[in-house]
Amino acid sequence: MRASTQRVTITDVGAAAGVSPATVSRVLNGTAKVDPALADRVQAAVRTLGYRPNAAAQGLAKGRWGTIGVLVPDLANPYFPEILKAVSAVARANGHRVMIMESEEDPAVEPELVADLLRSCDGLLLCSPRMRRDQLVALADRGHPMVLVNRIVPGLAVPSISVDFYGGTTLICGHLAQLGHREVAYLSGPEASWANGERIRALEAAAAFGLRLTVIPCGGTAADGYATADQIRRTPATAVVTYNDLVAQGALSRLRELGIDVPADLSVIGFDNLSLDWTGQATLTTVAMPRDELGRQAATLLEHLMTGTPDTNPHLLPMQLLTHQTSAPPRHP
Repeated sequence: MRASTQRVTITDVGAAAGVSPATVSRVLNGTAKVDPALADRVQAAVRTLGYRPNAAAQGLAKGRWGTIGVLVPDLANPYFPEILKAVSAVARANGHRVMIMESEEDPAVEPELVADLLRSCDGLLLCSPRMRRDQLVALADRGHPMVLVNRIVPGLAVPSISVDFYGGTTLICGHLAQLGHREVAYLSGPEASWANGERIRALEAAAAFGLRLTVIPCGGTAADGYATADQIRRTPATAVVTYNDLVAQGALSRLRELGIDVPADLSVIGFDNLSLDWTGQATLTTVAMPRDELGRQAATLLEHLMTGTPDTNPHLLPMQLLTHQTSAPPRHP
């Protein structure tokens, strides 16, 4: 008998069925017609021996992998797990696995990671991609099914879906203007982030609300917010908007050390409504939309694209303002 730890091969199946390994391959991959009687013998041998086909080899033979690839900039960011969970649920429902890669916020490595995914995936979801427009155009020209998430590129015929970052930031600006703020600082996110650019665009347009803006280069982590918070004191700002809730968390920690009372001395507004441990800190005013809905719709767009029913119209999902304990009228408007 075959040792239980020894892997059953396609040659073993052929020997048991009395056919060549090539015939076994044709039966399993469906790449050519095989006499029904031979096919039945092969399938019986597969069941008897417990043979498990190599997924990669089958994908190579069929030109299909049963896998979708997802590229994200930062897996440590709690923004992405809910999106990935929803993507995985849609993929499973459609018989697909999910392969995830992370660029660690480095735009230079994204094309290489995408190339790796293209070798073994039927479709791609690029979540908040940082790469240049011309690189995205080159990818689109390859004709591989691809959906952009949180990145909209005008003139690029690729399905895309995004949170309405501009609209969400406008909600924040309206809230601050109603409270009486006139000077606002923005702790800016990663330079290559399209979403960060949308936030800045909305903040600059908020001159219509009577707001004056100071942009402070920061980043996307709590450590970035903590390290940058001192610079807020060198501006006339009575309110600070942060790239995300992680930055807000770090900034709040440092502001508390500096003896700055939030919101009496300074209002602090986050972004994304991330699930964070706010022990000892006020509940953050922020904007949000269901990230699981973003993931579900993105994965559905990709499934439609792979089945020949593409939707190349950009989709924008609205955000909601959540006012809590870190925003208040300025002490000296």
